[in-house]
Amino acid sequence: MTSFSFTIEARDGAARQGEIATPRGAIRTPAFMPVGTAATVKAMYPAEVRALGADIVLANTYHLMLRPGAERVAALGGLHRFMNWQRPIITDSGGFQVMSLANLRKISERGVTFRSHIDGSAHELTPERSIEIQNLLGSDIVMQLDECVALPATDEVTEKAMRLSLRWAERCQKAFGRPEGRALFGIVQGGANDQLRVESATALTAMDFQGYAIGGLAVGEPQEVMLGMIEVTEPYLPRDKPRYLMGVGTPDDLVSSVARGIDMFDCVMPTRAGRHGLAYTRFGKVNMKNARHADDPRPLDPLSTSPAARDWSRAYLHHLTKSGEILGMMMLTAVNIAYYQELMATLRQAIAAGRLADAIGEIREGWAKGEADAQR
Repeated sequence: MTSFSFTIEARDGAARQGEIATPRGAIRTPAFMPVGTAATVKAMYPAEVRALGADIVLANTYHLMLRPGAERVAALGGLHRFMNWQRPIITDSGGFQVMSLANLRKISERGVTFRSHIDGSAHELTPERSIEIQNLLGSDIVMQLDECVALPATDEVTEKAMRLSLRWAERCQKAFGRPEGRALFGIVQGGANDQLRVESATALTAMDFQGYAIGGLAVGEPQEVMLGMIEVTEPYLPRDKPRYLMGVGTPDDLVSSVARGIDMFDCVMPTRAGRHGLAYTRFGKVNMKNARHADDPRPLDPLSTSPAARDWSRAYLHHLTKSGEILGMMMLTAVNIAYYQELMATLRQAIAAGRLADAIGEIREGWAKGEADAQR
């Protein structure tokens, strides 16, 4: 069996281009991981997600434990068979989703008790149960349970959550062990506090996880705060382990974070935007609801890897979007997933060639030109 490993093949400044090896296939980095929260990347077939360039998808512990249930998925052969995706899967621990329940949850040293947003039923999620669920699902990369606080937050609240997350990290590591071919990632917390971020990263590094995530960002703070926390944290993470920025983000977030040494990303943005009529392209964002597209025979992007962007007119995509047709949601989701994968491929190639700064300049120039054209 192939073991879990990470190889850095090229560097350009802080940026790294490499590959994560897993028994279910390689993950080229920097990587964008489409979000398949409930064992589906919304509005897309798994084969299409793969064809557009994704090496790995993300599924969510919280949602799958509630419906259909981790034990049921395990009895049906595990998550890969259940959703017919044979490549790597990463599972979030459920901590972020539980945080969003606000008054429906209660946090203690033991774990989190909460009521389901589906039917109000009572549940408990401890570090050990989170690992058990992810093991039942059979994910290739498992995340520790952590407490994620919304920003802005006081230093007192942030420190308390960070220290609890460190204690939970130890319990998750003990529960997970060292299964061959699978990996457990620790999650750096600390809000927007430099000292707390450094302390969290240092403590987690000493625990020797197989990879490290930076969590608790993209939760309401400005981009400059997010990037600042990456810059503070990055020097304290191991050079030879993958780094994952959770829940991020816009194409500009991805470009800026890759330049600061991040290897892995996930975000609902491309799929959610596609279902609401917004396309991400090398020309920037294109709102297909705008009337200016109604008589436009041009494709969204003739060079896209997505047939939806190449083979149909903007006028047709506008019609589908305005009509609320499901096909429109499917096509724009595919356009967006394709663009995010194309962006990652461009960044990988640029790092390997030692021309990342030039490539980022060209990418941003394309966005700016597209936005200028849209104003005409």
